[in-house]
Amino acid sequence: MRDYTRDDIIRLVEEEDVEFIRLQFTDMFGNLKNIAITANQLEKALDNRCMFDGSAIDGFVGIEESDMYLHPDFSTLEIFPWRPQQGKVARMICDVYRSDGQPFEGDPRLILKKAIREAAEMGYTFEVGPECEFFLFNTDENAMPTTDTHEQAGYFDIGPLDGGENARRDIVMTLEDMGLIIEASHHEMAPAQHEIDFRYDEALATADNIMTFKLAVRTIAKRHGLHATFMPKPKYGVNGSGMHINMSLRKDGKNIFEDKKDPNGLSKEAYYFIGGIMKHVKGMAAITNPLVNSYKRLVPGYAAPVYIAWSATNRSPLIRIPAEGGSGTRIELRSPDSAANPYLTLAVCLQAGLDGIKNKIEPPKSVDCNIYTMSDEEREALKIENLPGTLIEAVEEMKKDSFILDVLGDHIAGKYIEAKENEWQKYRAHVSEWEIQEYLYRY
Repeated sequence: MRDYTRDDIIRLVEEEDVEFIRLQFTDMFGNLKNIAITANQLEKALDNRCMFDGSAIDGFVGIEESDMYLHPDFSTLEIFPWRPQQGKVARMICDVYRSDGQPFEGDPRLILKKAIREAAEMGYTFEVGPECEFFLFNTDENAMPTTDTHEQAGYFDIGPLDGGENARRDIVMTLEDMGLIIEASHHEMAPAQHEIDFRYDEALATADNIMTFKLAVRTIAKRHGLHATFMPKPKYGVNGSGMHINMSLRKDGKNIFEDKKDPNGLSKEAYYFIGGIMKHVKGMAAITNPLVNSYKRLVPGYAAPVYIAWSATNRSPLIRIPAEGGSGTRIELRSPDSAANPYLTLAVCLQAGLDGIKNKIEPPKSVDCNIYTMSDEEREALKIENLPGTLIEAVEEMKKDSFILDVLGDHIAGKYIEAKENEWQKYRAHVSEWEIQEYLYRY
């Protein structure tokens, strides 16, 4: 992010021959929205006078209070590398405000800002590094997405096995043109599955970067004749796509999760942070895993977490402590998937961790063996609980967790729960191809 002033933006738009500016914001389901304006409307936008109909956005407001305003965050100005170089297209990410000048309580970016502000009041800066996975599938003759792929590459494979290598390279170059620092990219475990990791940053910048990342991935994939999807489990029998969240807190420039004297290299604050997340992880699940399809990823056998446990030595638990240590000490939450709203996900993660620190919530003992190979009796003896197994279970857990409901606020919590209950009812009433194949000829 750059520290642009109003005058800087006006000058850059003129010097770079920017003709269109997209004013972007994110709805509560994690979908990117925008209004496009021409350069001659830029000053109006910079004065926060661009209005839109909030009643047209799911989860926002009714028609009786529909006038909403976009307030651009100047630091998010970026020019799209994939658009024409004459009459360029730029974007700014915006906060949403009501017509009375108050921040809109249904804006996910506001929810994350509140969490960041609370951390700052405790002296903390929340830093996050996501691991974003996605699939690149073929399109049909009408350029519509399919779940087909010609490749059979696996983990860390290279071309020609990795049929998406060229698209992934172009995605990385595009992201770097937009200011993201890419640390690694590679083929993932399933055919057509990929991962691109970008550098740790403060939480708000990271959430903005995830939205930018998704837009760039989809756009460049389409230019290669491919469809990029962040659907958590698009194909049966292979791994789904996660978005592991690596987290740390800094205070006075120091990573406060580090303690060299501890056997795991973790400070008391780190243990309490883990304890807070483990306490609230069921109530968070409808946010970190927001779709019916999310829970088809969270099943045994596909490298996704199922059980609520933590470890510094193995990858099967929900929370892992990577081996890097030192100033790179961090907590990795492995349950979130790529469909999650990054603003709400980081907000609930941070607030749950802070709750652990404030109330000194001790986590249970670490589980340093493969949980997947344990019997039910062994897991029960260790009091290892399961994550919710379906979306409706996750919604019910959210409704029971007053702390998470308070983090989201009445507006988002109420509308989100209503939407997810409706989503579940639609799914429950749908007759799937599996049911036809399993039952039609037998009964």
